Order: sequence, then structure tokens, then C-alpha cells
Amino acid sequence: MPAALAARGLQARLGGRTVLHGVDVAFRAGCWTAVVGPNGAGKSTLLKALAGLLPCTGEISLLGRGLREYAGAERGRLLAWLGQGDSAADDLTVRDVVMLGRLPHRGWLAAPGDADEAAVDAALRATHALDWQHRALGQLSGGERQRVLLARVLAVQARILLMDEPLANLDPPHQADWLALARAHAAAGGTVVSVLHELGSALQADELVIVDRGRVAHQGACADAATHRELEAVFDRRIAVHAVAGQWVTLPR
Repeated sequence: MPAALAARGLQARLGGRTVLHGVDVAFRAGCWTAVVGPNGAGKSTLLKALAGLLPCTGEISLLGRGLREYAGAERGRLLAWLGQGDSAADDLTVRDVVMLGRLPHRGWLAAPGDADEAAVDAALRATHALDWQHRALGQLSGGERQRVLLARVLAVQARILLMDEPLANLDPPHQADWLALARAHAAAGGTVVSVLHELGSALQADELVIVDRGRVAHQGACADAATHRELEAVFDRRIAVHAVAGQWVTLPR
């Protein structure tokens, strides 16, 4: 299928240091891609650049058009972002935080409409947060806050979801819920790009993008032997990929 989001010759600098070195990468519609690599490889920087949140050079295309051609609200309806360590004001209610995801769909100072309320309800149900929608964000645990932020992303109803460490602070059942949501979004024709440190979870995606030293070392299907070899190599062969109970996992070598 055609690329929903792509970059060509992408370069980015942080603190006077080049972090991304001419990255070429493409993410297909109907596909969940996990971005993995060692600490400091440039994974988060890549995701921020793709979201238009970081100054960079090169070309980024969103659904066949240059990213910079989109007005802010239009881009916000098509591409939803969850950053590592994102938060919101502690005195906002859970429902108010999730409703922030509907801002690209509403006019300036317009009150939420029926479609906005329905989208928020669906997002809260999907993340099992509906029962405490009227609690203040500051009253929640780290895992509960993360589920609220995930709900905010889902409420956008964007075709493309960019998520940096979406599993942070989630317990295993809610990690499994997120994996199911990612698969369902891709199966419906959407695009999911997620930076993950949990390699076992990343290997459940459709494709891996392996980043090392600011470059894409490999992109390929998670089930391919070539992808497994590259994944082992980028972590200095300190891990090995194995099939366990019908799933790919990584174990210490």
C-alpha cells in the first residue's frame, strides 16, 4: 500500500549535534510499525521530526502532500501525537484532558458537539478510563495518567498515530489492550508508528524500523529472519530473537 507518512533526507540537530543523518523512511497505510534501537539512537527525535515538532531539513510527506503544506488544524485531524512524558494540568478532569484531542475538529472557542462527546466516550471506553472520567488528573497513578493520555490521542480519530513510549507505566493487561488497539487501527486502514523499548511488544507489530546512530539500519517485517539478525546486531548481539508460544520474543544471549 502507498506510504501514509514518509521522510527523505531527514536531518535534525539538537544542542549543536547532528542527531539524524539523512534518514529515508516510509510508513504504510494499514500497518503498525515499531521503531526500536539503542538508547540515544535518535528514535524520539525521528518521531518528533515526523510530527512536525522539531526543526529539521529534508522532505516529509503526509498522505502524499508535503507536511508543511497543511494548516495546523488540518494536520492535527490527520496526525495524532503522544510524546514521551506528555502530561496536562493536574486540576483538569480526565474527560477534559481527553476532550483536548478534539480541538482540531472544533472552531475557535466552539463548545464540544455531539460528535466530540461521542469520540471522547469511545476513547475512554477503549482505555478503560470511563468510570473515573470526572476525577482530576492529579489524583491518578502514573499508569492511569498514561491511559488518559492514550485516550486523548484516540479521541482525535486521526488516520496516523505517532506514539513515543505508549506503554510507559502500563501494567501487562493494559499493555495488551494497547497492542490490540494498535492492531485494530492498522486493520482499519490507519497507520501506527510507535517507539518502544519493550522489544517483545515491538516484535508483535507488522514492521520494525531499527534506528542506530541517527540512521535507519533496517526496515522490514517483524517475522523476517533478516529483521531478527539486524535487531540482534544493533544490540551488540547481547539479545537473541526466539519463537515462544507462537510469538517472537527477545532473550538475553
